[in-house]
Amino acid sequence: MATNWTQEEVEKAFVDLKKKAMTDKNFRELILKNPNLAIAQVTKKEVPAGVKIKVIESDPAYHMTFVLPQMVSADLSDDELDKVAGGICGGYICGGYIDIHAR
Repeated sequence: MATNWTQEEVEKAFVDLKKKAMTDKNFRELILKNPNLAIAQVTKKEVPAGVKIKVIESDPAYHMTFVLPQMVSADLSDDELDKVAGGICGGYICGGYIDIHAR
């Protein structure tokens, strides 16, 4: 299997995985336990070696799931911090996903 992914393939995979996990209980359990295997099953592409993926379930008790980016040194200038922090990227927060759909 190929291991190079385009941005379009990543975005399509995310949509396809989310749809399948919403309707297939066995797949949902698999993607929570072994995301790389679940991704390979749906996309027919392996996740590149060394790439670790963590999948979490949305909790219906909350309206949003917010993933914090990694900590950065307090020694960064404001310009350097802006480059690291990124911004909103089409439904994503750079460095994580935010679920904006109210329950």
